[in-house]
Amino acid sequence: MEKLLDIGRVQTLLMENKEKLDAFRRLLLEYNERYNLTAITEEEEICCKHFLDSAAGESLFPAGARVLEVGSGAGFPSVPLMLVRPALSFPLIESTGKKCDFLSAVKEKFSLPAKILHIRAEDGGRDPLLREQFDVCCARAVARLNTLSEYCLPFVREGGAFLAYKGAGAAEEVAEAKRALSVLGGGEVKMCSYSLPGGMGERTIVFVRKTKPTPAKYPRGRGKERSAPL
Repeated sequence: MEKLLDIGRVQTLLMENKEKLDAFRRLLLEYNERYNLTAITEEEEICCKHFLDSAAGESLFPAGARVLEVGSGAGFPSVPLMLVRPALSFPLIESTGKKCDFLSAVKEKFSLPAKILHIRAEDGGRDPLLREQFDVCCARAVARLNTLSEYCLPFVREGGAFLAYKGAGAAEEVAEAKRALSVLGGGEVKMCSYSLPGGMGERTIVFVRKTKPTPAKYPRGRGKERSAPL
């Protein structure tokens, strides 16, 4: 199933929060000199490829949803989403300490409703305080969908959703991940597509509804999610 996202509406939402986003951009560039957070440093590209791309899926997050992000990195899509949708709460999972330091600085500066978790996703997925506790789990630029689904679906409650921010090759990844999604409790899949302005790229958010619990043996850990994807 395919759906087109309303990028014009999202651009308006970003303009309404321009002051906060500009401050976040400046903080990102300040820390980037030390931590190498992003290769994208031009203002227009940051605003489009990071901010607009992150906020593009905001309509897919229910009002007041409890959300978890896997592989937060420099805070995409979570930080732009929290800046434009303050009611969203986000535990952020990140395994690299320096990136956690940056995320903590962002949380403090903007008083974000976030909790920074310096853990690996496969370990968090087995934690009873996190497992199947969230309305939505999202991730951007972390891994191919067959691997990413094993990291993310264990966090999602039955009836919730897994959102994977992907590029133009999303359909191929969905086909490749068909077995993984089924094994891990995924059901209906929607392809939510949009174009970034100025020819900056075609994007898709893969929306997976969770219809049954994830079997207890997943995630497998010890790197098997990447080395031997389902």
